[in-house]
Amino acid sequence: MTDTAVHARADEGSWLTSLMDMIVSLMEVIGPVGAGIAIALENLFPPLPSEAILPMAGLTASRGTFTLAEALIWTTLGSLVGAFALYGIGAWLGVDRLRRIAAKIPLLHPEDIDRTVAWFTRHGGKAVFFGRMIPIFRSLISIPAGVTRMPLWKFGLLTGAGSLIWNTIFVLAGFFLGEAWPIVERYADVLQYIVIAAVFVGVAWFLYVRIRSLLRQRGEPDPAAD
Repeated sequence: MTDTAVHARADEGSWLTSLMDMIVSLMEVIGPVGAGIAIALENLFPPLPSEAILPMAGLTASRGTFTLAEALIWTTLGSLVGAFALYGIGAWLGVDRLRRIAAKIPLLHPEDIDRTVAWFTRHGGKAVFFGRMIPIFRSLISIPAGVTRMPLWKFGLLTGAGSLIWNTIFVLAGFFLGEAWPIVERYADVLQYIVIAAVFVGVAWFLYVRIRSLLRQRGEPDPAAD
């Protein structure tokens, strides 16, 4: 039914093509519940591309296998299930355990965890809502929410609202564009590359600052001063 859409991703590797074939088959066999399961797994395994799964749900809905409303409802429910699973992991880790882990990792300090928790306590609501619409972070943002024990009702409401917006954009793209949905996915890929680049720059800057600080403490010459 959606062979053209699936094989449009063939250039990204046989494992992903096979995976997308399985997801399409899942939706064909059990309907919109299959789309919800696929999105729940995408939250837990970020390499699964929601930018491909969601348009396929929309495309399948446009062909009458299930309704557009069912596609949106089940994909949003799937997002919530995956997000709450990651929230549980964050709650299990907790602040104390993360501080102990940070103390054992070179260039990290327990105080880094404290600062992150303090920031999330102040801005966690906005982070969860908008994070659901940012590649990579849409899954990971659930973990600090669990670490800080954000109220479950608040986490669920913000996650559901942010996920519904993100899901609607891509489900509608598949519903109205049909086999041409990869056009929208290409723009989503650009956003993902920007996010990855920003994360890389942020990590590189953190390492640079932390290493300089460590060298000063040891009394060694600062390479940046040469």
